[in-house]
Amino acid sequence: MQTFDYNSAVEIAPHIYWIGMYLENDPFQCHPYLIENGDESILIDPGSMIEFAAVVKKVQSITDISAIKYIVLHHQDPDLCASVPDLERLIGRHDLRIVTHSRMTPLIKHYLTTSAYYEIDKQALRLQTRTGICLEFLTTPYCHSPGAFVSYDPHSKVLFSGDIFGGIEESWEFFAKADYFDQAKQFHAEYMPSKDIFNYALKKIEQLDLELIAPQHGSIIQKPYIADLIHKMKNLDCGLYIEEKYNSELLDTIEALRAKDQALKEQESLLFQQSKMAAMGEMIGNIAHQWRQPLAIVNTLIAITKEKNNYDMLSKEDLTCKLADMEKNIAYMSSTIEDFMSFFKPNKQKQPFSIRKAITLALEVLHPNIKKHGIAVHIEGDHSLVINGYMNEYVQAVMAIINNAQDALLQHAVENPCIRITFFHRDTLSRLEISDNAGGIGEDIIERIFEPYFTTKHPSMGTGLGLYITKMIIERSMNGVLEVTSNDHGTTFSIGVTHA
Repeated sequence: MQTFDYNSAVEIAPHIYWIGMYLENDPFQCHPYLIENGDESILIDPGSMIEFAAVVKKVQSITDISAIKYIVLHHQDPDLCASVPDLERLIGRHDLRIVTHSRMTPLIKHYLTTSAYYEIDKQALRLQTRTGICLEFLTTPYCHSPGAFVSYDPHSKVLFSGDIFGGIEESWEFFAKADYFDQAKQFHAEYMPSKDIFNYALKKIEQLDLELIAPQHGSIIQKPYIADLIHKMKNLDCGLYIEEKYNSELLDTIEALRAKDQALKEQESLLFQQSKMAAMGEMIGNIAHQWRQPLAIVNTLIAITKEKNNYDMLSKEDLTCKLADMEKNIAYMSSTIEDFMSFFKPNKQKQPFSIRKAITLALEVLHPNIKKHGIAVHIEGDHSLVINGYMNEYVQAVMAIINNAQDALLQHAVENPCIRITFFHRDTLSRLEISDNAGGIGEDIIERIFEPYFTTKHPSMGTGLGLYITKMIIERSMNGVLEVTSNDHGTTFSIGVTHA
């Protein structure tokens, strides 16, 4: 078995040295490395203050410490970074660079480092020195930090792997043996967040031509063992989910979230039904209004027909004409009922429909009230616009917004009240904008306008559910957007849904 003097630097590849410190009976051995490269030498994962004196001594045995121009930090933990500020003072170079990922720099700065950063993700994942030495970087996110990465020297075919391929074992071997996976699996099971995330990193690494893997922990892995180790690692379950305790806690949490989600869905369903009932009440009033005139006509025709019949004045032609008029008015009433009933039939699947048709259906329901209050409605847009979704729900959303505009106009007793409806295509969305000239609403109201049960009206005049349900319909059911803006002139609601 090969033995090493751990008090001295160990050359593991041409001009590449292990410069760590052997901690007896410590399973968490940390390994700094040095790439000797003249006055552009590279220090990799320098370690904590525990190893600081040993690292400095070993560097000085190879080159002057001021020759170090780059310090590579594969993650931000103290076992890797804590000695950096003291090393900066010893190196004393204004052009010293800390090589790391930009997601790491906000954390590393808390060690009070002073050098500028060489952020690999902003440098094409590559470091090229003047003397020809090159490092290529592969990002390995969440193994075990968001900005984690590994460094590959294509000339020597050495991979500096950070936490990946690390091992925990008191009987530490400098070079790994065939059974190294048994030492490494515990470390990865505890430190890698999940099998999928770990495999994402391993798939990148196995594409490399490797002679040696130099991890931050554990043993250095030579070529004969690399392929088999990667294969075993890819099949390793890792992360907290593998432990029964955490698995049980996770299942409990998932079940609680499911119960909460179900309760939320039931509450939203109830709110939706309440909103439907409120809309139905309004529609019943509109049906009564729509029926009033044809009922009066039918009643008059019946009275005239009876009267003429009593005096033997009813001719066959007259009877036929009167019956035709009655049938016409009854057909109109039947059509009105069909229109309202179709609105309350739920759409079971998304279908393409015309925005203009949806506007027409909404206005047919609301027309009596709009006409009664003398509100002008101006419609302008691209009649060819078609969107994909649930038309009845979309119509309900449009009705709620028009009702809101109507209420605002009446509440402020606006002279020449007007609702303007425009629809057009912008970017990837077909937009419908509904505006009023009611003088706008305050920011405090805009912030809460889509909350359930929020209303500025007396409780007897509204539920405060209309706009809340509208937002649910547009954003949840149809994956669209609903926005509101307001100024001194009035308020505009904008619905955006993907073009069919």
